[in-house]
Amino acid sequence: MSFLVTALKWRPKTYSEVVGQEHITQTLRNAVQSGRIAHAYIFAGPRGVGKTTTARIFTRSINCLNPVDGEPCNECDVCKSFFDGKSLDIIEIDGASNRRIEEVRNLIESVKYSPTHSKYKVYIIDEVHMLTTEAFNALLKTLEEPPEHTKFIFATTDIHKVPATITSRCQRFDFRRIEVNAIKGTLKKIADEDDIKIDDSSLTFIAKKADGALRDAESLFDQVVSFCGKNVELEVLSKMLNLIDEEIYFEITDAILSKNFSAAFNITQKIYDNGWNFIDFANGLTEHFRNILTVIIRKDGKLLEVSENIAGKYLEYKDKFSEADIIKLLAYMNAYQYELKSSSNQKLKTEISLANIIALEKSSTIEELIEFVKKGEFPSAPAEKKKIIESEPPKPAAAGEVKSPASEPTSEKQTVTAPAAEPDKDIHEKWDELVKTVNGKRTIFGPVLNEVKLGGIENNVLKLYVATEEHLAILKDEKDYLHQRVAEIFGKGITCEFEIKKELFADSTPAASPQSDNRTQKTSAEENPLIKAIIEELGGKEI
Repeated sequence: MSFLVTALKWRPKTYSEVVGQEHITQTLRNAVQSGRIAHAYIFAGPRGVGKTTTARIFTRSINCLNPVDGEPCNECDVCKSFFDGKSLDIIEIDGASNRRIEEVRNLIESVKYSPTHSKYKVYIIDEVHMLTTEAFNALLKTLEEPPEHTKFIFATTDIHKVPATITSRCQRFDFRRIEVNAIKGTLKKIADEDDIKIDDSSLTFIAKKADGALRDAESLFDQVVSFCGKNVELEVLSKMLNLIDEEIYFEITDAILSKNFSAAFNITQKIYDNGWNFIDFANGLTEHFRNILTVIIRKDGKLLEVSENIAGKYLEYKDKFSEADIIKLLAYMNAYQYELKSSSNQKLKTEISLANIIALEKSSTIEELIEFVKKGEFPSAPAEKKKIIESEPPKPAAAGEVKSPASEPTSEKQTVTAPAAEPDKDIHEKWDELVKTVNGKRTIFGPVLNEVKLGGIENNVLKLYVATEEHLAILKDEKDYLHQRVAEIFGKGITCEFEIKKELFADSTPAASPQSDNRTQKTSAEENPLIKAIIEELGGKEI
């Protein structure tokens, strides 16, 4: 016996066997049971989803001698004559090869003849959108008022090319793409019936590759079985079709978290050595980030079109990225995919793009930044926040209490020093130049230096005084950068030290007013120049 492809061997013969089109099959079944059969139907939808199959089932169901609940029995003489191709009452026409007006005129001439053995004469015209304009016009009158014994069923993958004058004379049914899980279930059933072992990962790949078309999935299934035999595994399937290993996408994600830039070049070389298509890789990586975003938002993997073991890996990332991080990565991927298609060196473009993706820093909202400032915290690493000031601020002295030197805030060396002598004019001018330079480069750090009191230079050390622990923490965090600027402007060998001296700022503190007791106690942009700088830099506004 000759081999019969899966798409024909397992072609549905009843409405209940049609996969993924229940909204259509139930309507047609009800129409047959109630006798409400229209004179013309048009089935629209993508390829391989069951349009022609459903048309054949409907044709048998309205002509069947012994229908059961609207289903054809497939055992009577009418049904058997259809399966054997001997029925003269069911005419299938390919609209692509019979598109001229001459073929349509011949069809119109035959419409007037009554069926030979069946109740209805049915014309099934596949790819009807291929008919010429003249052919459609010739069909209009007959389609609108056909003989009672004649029915028309049109099928098309491009409904927009069918004239509105035709669709308005038909009952229209829109077929949809078949879900991945539905395709997997059908292929699994076929494999079990044919004693073929196939793992879940292979089924998932075939179902996704079919893009919603069950016929395409069945054709690919035949190809896979021909290569792998009765035992289909993803590893063997990957060699056959030269598939991109999904693990490579998780390597990129881990490299982003660990800032491993060498992975960008190692992964690109692996793609090149295996002969994988760089555009397919880019599409897969975009889908990978989409899956992570789905897991982050939903906290589950129900919308992931992947195998069960891969879904478990995605769930591990639900708390490692924020929505803003993934959206930023997806935006970059869109640009990368667009540029990759026109790139003359796709390998180089991929290396640079992966390096840029790994270099992207985590996002922080303006509310988080302001909160860090208020608490004396700053994000010092992508994965954690480091508290700069661990000690509590000193408590104010009670009335009549004399503070000991130990109770005063100390410098980095934890020593108390007397205020230096008033610096000369030249030092002030250099300091103003330094502040101006920093303001031009560091929008947030600059306002802090505006609040610093300048001391003198002792033993090649420039003394700087601040009023709050918050400002001291920021100076410590930017210590290396500040030392570089001081050395550039004040001369090599000059460093700086800073400490808290609240008494130097007593005159600049505004006196308390009775109205201040009635105001809401919060730090505003006017009162804190650092917060104002953050708002201006990030484009926010105070609320």
